[in-house]
Amino acid sequence: MEHSSGRRRALQAIAAVAGAGAWPALRAQGVAGGKPLRIVVGFAPGGAADVMTRIIAKGLGEELKQQVIVDNKPGADGIISAQEVMKSPPDGSTILMGTNTAMVAVPALRSNPPYDPFKAFVPISTAGEFSMFLAVAPQLPVKNLAEFLDLVAADPGKYTSASSNSASELAMLQLLSTRGVKVVNARYKGDAPALTDLASGQIHMIFSTGTLLPNFVKEGRAKALVTLLPKRSPLLPEVPTAAELGIGKLTITPWAGFFGPAGLPADTTEKLSAGLRAALARADVRDQLVAQGFASYGMAPAEFTAFFHRQYDAFTATVRENNVRFD
Repeated sequence: MEHSSGRRRALQAIAAVAGAGAWPALRAQGVAGGKPLRIVVGFAPGGAADVMTRIIAKGLGEELKQQVIVDNKPGADGIISAQEVMKSPPDGSTILMGTNTAMVAVPALRSNPPYDPFKAFVPISTAGEFSMFLAVAPQLPVKNLAEFLDLVAADPGKYTSASSNSASELAMLQLLSTRGVKVVNARYKGDAPALTDLASGQIHMIFSTGTLLPNFVKEGRAKALVTLLPKRSPLLPEVPTAAELGIGKLTITPWAGFFGPAGLPADTTEKLSAGLRAALARADVRDQLVAQGFASYGMAPAEFTAFFHRQYDAFTATVRENNVRFD
């Protein structure tokens, strides 16, 4: 009996040592057998989504002990990037950095959407929320939002808006609808070219994220009049919130998260999610994201799935209220 008990303790000790050594080996393998992990981004290099993804990708690579590659597939409101991931094998080697443009606006705003986001993708983890500001051309003779709205309302056919995604476009529609104004909108593949045209006066207004805009404002190449964040951004602390200005109707806040193709196994999904949440919790990653005006937070797959459904429902309600269609 004593001999058997001693043998059992010895086996348990061996198993504990083996288990302790297995975890680093598992981490070293990353996911998909250690192949490079590709994160597909639906926006051009240098924009807010691209910069945010590259910051997180570096932290994720260090957490998983695996090479992580960012692959830009811009255009069509993120449809190109989404379809790229849809056709990828569900082995954890390719995931999508999806914003609410591709994952909510595209299916909500089109009569014949190119995919059902709840059937075509597996939610892995949130990334967080982008800052968003109304920027206007520096040539416009306005100093605040009220003056801007008065100017546009007086001659709406004279002014042109721009957007690099559907969330930006819908936010502009919400804002201008407070004065019953509609303007022609020009679509761009990213904020960088749109802001360049804004600075020259070729377009007059855009809702832009905080990655590039602060420098345009500081250099006098754009004016920022309102932020859609719930509180003022440290990037442009002088810019008031919509709530401060009494415009509660502005409800669009752009967010981002990571998705895998349908069929991604639960254990792979959880491993990727754990790696992303660990990366987002790193001080170096968090500080860099804050500097870009990005409020980061991760979620486990089940929590993100519930969040995703709530966001979709809220967005579609806004679409119905504004009778909007982007076909």
